[in-house]
Amino acid sequence: MDIEIVAKALKELGHPTRLAIYKGVVRAGYQGIAVGGLQEKLNIPGSTLSHHVSGLVSAGLITQRREGRTLFCVAEYEKLTSVIDFLQDECCFDEASDANADKSLIQKGIIK
Repeated sequence: MDIEIVAKALKELGHPTRLAIYKGVVRAGYQGIAVGGLQEKLNIPGSTLSHHVSGLVSAGLITQRREGRTLFCVAEYEKLTSVIDFLQDECCFDEASDANADKSLIQKGIIK
């Protein structure tokens, strides 16, 4: 995944209100949550919610769908997984490389 895409997602999640919104949407599951229900749950004004939701949508973290007059927010779990994987993919990679380098130097008698 491109570092710019990950940075955008993390930037959007870096705001406490957006993080609370996203957490609520993720908790709702694959069916999503109605915007009105999310607003009620978080007790924030509609205009504030709309502003923050648009940021999450632009980062690809959530999508919206309309059913009649009700607008739902749905988490893009694949995007969430991609962002987490990006951070974890190289976890401790340098540590393993350093250990292999040390092992090689020990085998060559360079260090003890």
